[in-house]
Amino acid sequence: MGIAQGFGWSLLGLVVTLLRIYFWVLLVRALLSWVSPDPYNPIVRGLAAITEPVLRPLRRLVPPQRLGGIDLSPLIAMLIVQFLINGLMIGFGLRPRLVF
Repeated sequence: MGIAQGFGWSLLGLVVTLLRIYFWVLLVRALLSWVSPDPYNPIVRGLAAITEPVLRPLRRLVPPQRLGGIDLSPLIAMLIVQFLINGLMIGFGLRPRLVF
């Protein structure tokens, strides 16, 4: 294995790891929305800042008002992240696995 190939595998591992972490951030954000946390909490604000750029366009596609107030955007985003992980792994000849 050459240096370039090793770098490519390392880069793939880094991207997949970052996508898995983002999956968990989305899951935590979805779970926190059930308990109505303090919006001024720095952790809640950080999670919102990280996830809102992805969730906002999804909310325009599937508005919560049409579904009786249920916001499906975190679920859709988690599915997209999982598809990206699996697509990358299959594309590089690896066996995909679930995030959790």
